[in-house]
Amino acid sequence: MNVGHSVDLLRQAIYVTLLVAGPILLIGLAVALLISLVQAVTQLQEQTLSFVPRIMAMTVAIVLFLPWMVEKLVSYGKHMLGTLPR
Repeated sequence: MNVGHSVDLLRQAIYVTLLVAGPILLIGLAVALLISLVQAVTQLQEQTLSFVPRIMAMTVAIVLFLPWMVEKLVSYGKHMLGTLPR
């Protein structure tokens, strides 16, 4: 295994990590932005009002995206095992 191969595997690992974590993080960001906007408009500054809906939305996103995430991770794992030097 040379340096170029190692860099390529690291690049793929970072890409798969961003691809798998991206939808959940984006949903959490969107819900937090929406709740912050509602809090600014209503001047209701309760900490749990921001935290609980975000956690619930991210949990629902994990449940919905879990089959896709597992499929991506398994295919990446198969690719990694297939590229091992013999």
